[in-house]
Formats: sequence, C-alpha cells, structure tokens
Amino acid sequence: MSTEILLSVSGWFQEFFKAFGVKFVEAIQIGDIGEQIGEAILPWKNMFHVGSVNVLLTDAIIVTWVAVIPFILLWVWIASKRQTIPSGRQLVSETVVKLFLDLCKNNGLNAKQSEQVAPMIGSICFFLISCNLISAFKIAPPAKNVAFPIALALFTITYVIVMAIRFVGIKGFWASMLYPMSAMLPFKILDFIIKPMSLALRLFGNVFGAFILMEFLYILIPAIVPGVFGLWFDIADGLIQAVIFSYLTVLYIGEIVENAEAAKELKHQKTTMAAS
Repeated sequence: MSTEILLSVSGWFQEFFKAFGVKFVEAIQIGDIGEQIGEAILPWKNMFHVGSVNVLLTDAIIVTWVAVIPFILLWVWIASKRQTIPSGRQLVSETVVKLFLDLCKNNGLNAKQSEQVAPMIGSICFFLISCNLISAFKIAPPAKNVAFPIALALFTITYVIVMAIRFVGIKGFWASMLYPMSAMLPFKILDFIIKPMSLALRLFGNVFGAFILMEFLYILIPAIVPGVFGLWFDIADGLIQAVIFSYLTVLYIGEIVENAEAAKELKHQKTTMAAS
C-alpha cells in the first residue's frame, strides 16, 4: 500500500515538473518584441451609448477607479479611530497630516493657508500613489495614457490659480505677475503655460518609460529580474513622482503668495520714500 502511494506521489511530481517546464519555456520564449510592447501600450477604449449621449470609456478610467477605491477605504479606516492620546493608525494619519501641513508652511504659506491647501495636496499625492503603484500588480498605470497626466496637470494649475487668488485677491495676483518689474508679465504668462506642460510631461515620461522598461524585461527575462527592477520602477519611482507632483503644486501656490507679499512690501516702501 505504501509503495503504491509513493509511486502515485512520484508520478504526480513528474507530471507537475513536466507541465511546469512547458509553461516556463512558453513564458520565456521571445516573440515579436515590438508587437508585444505595442499591445501593452495601446490604450483600450470603447464607446457606450446612453440614450443620445456617447460616453467614452478607457482603460485609464477603469484602472483609476480600481486603484483609488481601495485607497479611499484604507484611509477611511485609518481616520475612523479617534482618541485623546493618538496611537496606532490614528498616529499614522496625524503624522501624515502634519507632514503635509509642514510642506505647505515651508513653501511660503501661513498656518491658516496651509490648513486650506494641505487636504487637496494630500489628495493629489495619494491619488497619484494609488494610480502609480498599481503597476506593481502587472496592471498598466493610468498615467501611461497621455490624457491622464494632461487632465491632472490642467486641474492642478487651475487649482493653483484659484487658491492663489483666494489668498491674495485679484489685485495681489496681478501684482505677483508684475513683480519685480512690469517687463516680467509676458514671462509670467508663459510660465503658466509651461508649468502644466512640465507637470504633465514629467509624470507621463517617467511612468510611461518605467512601464515600457518593465514590459521589455517581462518579455526578455520574466523569471527573476523584473521583480528586482520592479521594486524601483513600479514602487519607488511611482512614489517619487507623486511626491514631486504634490510638492510642485504647493510650490507654485507659495510662489504666487510670496511674490504678492513682496510686491505689496515694495509698493509700501516706494510710497514711504515718496512721502518722506
């Protein structure tokens, strides 16, 4: 009886390793690299008809929601615990909030302004983290679709202008455009065109480049190396891009606020000198 069991187990292992060998060879077999990468980077899209309205659905939209919903539930769970003396997940949430408040304060915003800006900066940061890190699960990140970083950059620069005007007013915003001299106005206007382009291209270039490299590695050497490189290109690089995008958003707001304050101070000095 025991001999029959041993033979059965031995036969099972033989069949297992034989099937494993076949699948492994299929996995490492290199086909048309260009075609395989092309299939990976081409966005999926489909048009749905809701009555007389055409609704475009893309892979970026689907993946964005797939990535963001778990992150939202995670932070709802983290923020749900409230105690007088923070510990555990409450301590984590309060530490993160303090980091964003300090980031705002270190970039030209006062305490009240920081409290108004920090929630949005944190939302942008964790939104990008969730969208970028999904590539670690072999799912194409939304930022590989150029429409995603462009839309996010346009939203961000609009938010920057709106919040800056809210903090310093229309006159203050205009004064910041003219500071330190009126000749700077064309360059400041050009700056608001270049900034969203820079945000979008930086995010798209880094995420898309990392995605292409990882797809290339999965095609050529899928066994071990992609996992090692994925620690950087799928995880670390995604985190860095989210932090940079958030940091630049705060920096742009703080820059306008500081320029408006400096222009106000300069005007006051000129008035004082003229009066004396």
